[in-house]
Amino acid sequence: MEHKALSHILKFEPILKEKIWGGTKLHKVLNKASENPNIGESWEISDVEGDYSVVNSGPFKGKTLKELLEQFGETLVGKKNYTRFGNKFPLLIKFIDAKEDLSVQLHPDDIIAKKKHNSLGKTEMWHIVQADPNANIIIGFNQKVNQEVYQKHVTEKDITAILNYEPVTEGDTFFVYSGLIHAIGKGVMLAEIQQTSDITYRVYDWDRTDANGNSRELHQEEALEAIDFTTEKEYKVQYNTQPNELASMVKCEHFTTNVIEVAQELSLNHETYDSFVIYMCVKGEVTISSIENEFTIKQGETVLVPASINNVTVKGTKGKLLQVYV
Repeated sequence: MEHKALSHILKFEPILKEKIWGGTKLHKVLNKASENPNIGESWEISDVEGDYSVVNSGPFKGKTLKELLEQFGETLVGKKNYTRFGNKFPLLIKFIDAKEDLSVQLHPDDIIAKKKHNSLGKTEMWHIVQADPNANIIIGFNQKVNQEVYQKHVTEKDITAILNYEPVTEGDTFFVYSGLIHAIGKGVMLAEIQQTSDITYRVYDWDRTDANGNSRELHQEEALEAIDFTTEKEYKVQYNTQPNELASMVKCEHFTTNVIEVAQELSLNHETYDSFVIYMCVKGEVTISSIENEFTIKQGETVLVPASINNVTVKGTKGKLLQVYV
């Protein structure tokens, strides 16, 4: 089936998620429309069942990402992605505000997720947008750990003794591969790019309870099957930026992420990507335009450029964008 071309840049209504650990930064700093004191996540682009993103302006206002995929197919996502994923959008894009520590957790890879949940696995990356003084994340172990050592610490509720605490500041970036134990620490706000999956295996939740005294479910057996005990893989991303030049951050089978500090007007060519391209504004503001339309996006806003648009112009004086494609 031949799909007609989609020539408009798309912007979606954020889907805000209340969380036990959420705060007010998404509203106060990123201008998300909610006075709720516990908003933990803003889903910027989502094809998760029950949480389909809806276009918020222009000729496709009110259409869901799922409807657009069915209508435009490879002209939205690119030929190779359409062959690989069909009418499923492969990425979930978020901003996260941790007022309190998130649970210590990990995610399954594609093989386990397919077998157990009929889902994609969850490899993700974090880019720190803002961090309070002395904020940190948990990522990986602080020593060589095997299954026996791990299970002993889980049983004794002493797992934090073997976890690696990493201090973070604005601009730090981490690659969180499936199976890697991790937690976002309190005081951290970040941009998250991940496979379209909402599967999390919690192993420790700081013994907290909700307003009714209930603890959140833990998933010890599932986590044990999915966990990666090796610490050889590098998870902190090293990158160097030059004004108006794309700098590589992460390149994996699930997504490629570059960063660009926009200090003037420049043209970006997407022709070789054969993919949609997502731009997340993580600092300042930037105007992104195609032949058909343009958006000025501020820190905390996101747009989706369909695969059928080969060139966009970006302009700004002190803006910083993450560029994501598959």
